[in-house]
Amino acid sequence: MPLVNTKEMFQKAYREGYAVGCFNVDSIAMVQAVLEAAEENRSPVMVAFSKGSREFMHPGNIMILIKVVAKDISIPFAIHLDHGKSAELCKACIDEGFTSVMIDASMHPLEENIKITKEVCEYAHARGVSVEGELGAIAGDEDHPEQETRKNTFTNVDDVVRFVEETGVDSLAVSIGTVHGMQKFAPGEIPSLRFDILEEIQRRLPEFPLVLHGASSVPPEILEKFNRYGGNIHDAIGVPEELLVRAASLNVCKINIGTDFRMAYVGGLRKALADYPDRFEPRYFLAPAKEAARNLVAHKLANVFKSANRV
Repeated sequence: MPLVNTKEMFQKAYREGYAVGCFNVDSIAMVQAVLEAAEENRSPVMVAFSKGSREFMHPGNIMILIKVVAKDISIPFAIHLDHGKSAELCKACIDEGFTSVMIDASMHPLEENIKITKEVCEYAHARGVSVEGELGAIAGDEDHPEQETRKNTFTNVDDVVRFVEETGVDSLAVSIGTVHGMQKFAPGEIPSLRFDILEEIQRRLPEFPLVLHGASSVPPEILEKFNRYGGNIHDAIGVPEELLVRAASLNVCKINIGTDFRMAYVGGLRKALADYPDRFEPRYFLAPAKEAARNLVAHKLANVFKSANRV
């Protein structure tokens, strides 16, 4: 079980022009879906827990369960805290065995963000754990994607250089137009990302890995399946996959997927509930849900992030 931090993982991704997929999970079956798809595609991968999903799965049990389901996994993978809002939460996850944490102090003024991020970096690096920071406000809430908001604050490149130098952070989430949740762009708006920000950061900080959050594409076929079997989500607009392919070819070394992954899982679950009205054994419903999620991961790794066969 090659559980690793992200340092070498991101270095290789940068050199070869692909991105590592990071998938937000809510159950051990979803962890299995991610790791199995990555194993089949010979791709590095990251499994992410938000504060809410970590609490749901009970802190302290997560790494024990992962070690059991990952015993036959040979590809490198990292266990990551997504959007840790405090140094205390990051430290707790590090102590539990997470190999990567995100300290998101972007809601604070720059000076305070630097101070908090540096504190987490010092604690993490002493324990062999990678740290992701954030500059610029990425709209939406990863734990409550139904609470839509369209207020982005784009990342300032001058701040990025200072932030990286003063904190020692290993990677940085930047705000270039992606949004958490299902409504990434307004109806009628032509989807676009601020590639000029990525390119300027690449010029000023060559080989430094960046991260995209809120990068789900909400594929029509997944949304249609979700709604056909009892869902009620409409007018979702995701990030076109061709924009993500371009970002992955630049300095974006990690792309987060939450909405697509969860919708695929629940869509598979909804269909199975409709297909087997006379069954009550959970495996009849949970196995197709896991398969749908695994197929989504496999598609992203091979066709969007271009990370398949990189191990």
